[in-house]
Amino acid sequence: MEITTLAERPGLEHALLELSGEWPGFTGHEPVTQSRWAEIPQVFPEFVLVATEGRELVARGFSVPFRSRGALPGTGWDQVMIWAFRDHAAEMKTDTVSAIEITIRGGRRGTGLSGRMLEAMRANAKAHGFSELVAPVRPNAKHLEPKASMAEYAFRTREDGLPHDPWLRVHIRAGGVIDSIAPASMVVAGSLDQWRDWTDLPFDLSGPVEVPGALVPVTCSLEHDQAVYVEPNVWVRHSL
Repeated sequence: MEITTLAERPGLEHALLELSGEWPGFTGHEPVTQSRWAEIPQVFPEFVLVATEGRELVARGFSVPFRSRGALPGTGWDQVMIWAFRDHAAEMKTDTVSAIEITIRGGRRGTGLSGRMLEAMRANAKAHGFSELVAPVRPNAKHLEPKASMAEYAFRTREDGLPHDPWLRVHIRAGGVIDSIAPASMVVAGSLDQWRDWTDLPFDLSGPVEVPGALVPVTCSLEHDQAVYVEPNVWVRHSL
């Protein structure tokens, strides 16, 4: 297996965008995702990682450089995406790299490849002169407990002291430290008909609706014909 940057393997851009991830379908309707996610390979190819075995793409890793504005933002994933593209357009000097996502091909999940991709992302940021990688982590088992608060879930540990959540464990084992909660890291809003189309659920009662794949319930309002999903993530800092 070889892990390189997209800048070194530009011919893989089309294939990496087609690699299927584990994100629930409704997240693709989030405005920042719709407007910026697919542009990352074009704008930041030196911060996009590709893992290949022969001619097969088996994993990708997206990250973006940005200028720190103090404490990590409560608006998490959305905010660093906005900052990164704004800083790039303004040709501003950046001082931090944020992980955006790591996606593993279906047949290779559970093999430890996600940890290797995270280590490669850390190494790549360091090679570009950065001293810190941050990550608005989407805990991958939180959807099984949508009613649990992220503040409690993120700091829940096993007997060995490592996080209860598998993806948070990968980050901590790699040297990361949990910094804070980003309570509004990603926001997806739509009409009730849109949510019915996205999820195949009725959305016929006002109040919280548990949606498969969602980390917290979606808030439904019949009166206003709308539903809103506000996803919390967990900020993790990696010193390099």
